[in-house]
Amino acid sequence: MTSESLHPVPGPARRTVVAAVGAAGLAVALTACGADDKASDSVAPGDGGGGSKSSDSGAGGGTELAKTGDIPEGGGKVFADQGVVVTQPAAGTFKAFSSKCTHQGCAVKGIANGVITCPCHGSQFSATDGSVKKGPATSALAAATITVEGDSIKLA
Repeated sequence: MTSESLHPVPGPARRTVVAAVGAAGLAVALTACGADDKASDSVAPGDGGGGSKSSDSGAGGGTELAKTGDIPEGGGKVFADQGVVVTQPAAGTFKAFSSKCTHQGCAVKGIANGVITCPCHGSQFSATDGSVKKGPATSALAAATITVEGDSIKLA
């Protein structure tokens, strides 16, 4: 008999294999979770109208995202290609935040009744200031800089 048959080399422990398979599945799920790169979902609580006044005005410049009339009052619109969500929490007031959920990086989708929602795990954020309204996220959405000039909303 050889020493190998008396002392076989152990393979990976079952626990190690199960953990590796679980981690690989999680990586695939997270990649798919944030992979939506189509422009925008918008959800409005009412008719989708909005004022053309602005409280966030500034000098021109930047990439035009939308017209003020495209952002429903109390709702908003996700601009996936730019990684930003623009909201109109009150008539004529426009805010912008990162569209990346602070929980696990999924792209937020729904914006209605003053709340931005992440479809992955249900985190909710304020459309006014990006703060967490409901977890599992524990950090606010990062503010993004926009300018509103006339009826044009631009990413600064």
